[in-house]
Formats: sequence, C-alpha cells, structure tokens
Amino acid sequence: MNEWNRKDLTAFLGNEESGILYFYTPLCGTCQVASKMLSVVEELVDVKMGKMNLNFYPDVAAEFAVESVPCLLIVRGGQVKETLYAFHSVPYLLEKIKEYLT
Repeated sequence: MNEWNRKDLTAFLGNEESGILYFYTPLCGTCQVASKMLSVVEELVDVKMGKMNLNFYPDVAAEFAVESVPCLLIVRGGQVKETLYAFHSVPYLLEKIKEYLT
C-alpha cells in the first residue's frame, strides 16, 4: 500500500475515484496489526489503496472526523461510504470492501 500525501488525497477525491484510505500512526500497536491485515487484503482484491500517517496531517483527521486510529475509509465515487475503526479480521475487511467497491 502506497503512502499518500495531501496531493494524492486531493487527486483521489477530486477525480471521484473509488478505493480505501487507511489512517494510522507509526507507534500504534493496533495500527501495526491492521497494516498487516490490509497487506493481505491488498493481495486479494484489485482496489486502489492508500495510507496516511495522521501525525503529519491533523487537518485531514479533522476534515474526516477521525476519532481514533487505525481508521479505514471506504470511498466510492469520491464520497466516504463507511468508516471502520474495528478491523476484526481479513474476511471481515474483504466483505466490507466488496460490499461497496465490487
């Protein structure tokens, strides 16, 4: 999963693309587990995926009303369709992603 910056995020939303956006912080243990789960998901589905370290983008966290990390936004047509904070399992994530993006 590629690390996105503000320009990547703006292009993704501005072009009304669909995919997932993962917000994390490097020192968060739960984020490390979530990152591994998303690495598996990335191998199983062909969906545009990006991640952003919220330590560098507090304004983005405020814009999307991110309550905690890890946070996964499912985006379709440039609009956030669902926000996930509990990742549960790889099958759960796959089901959620497929619900909106396939």
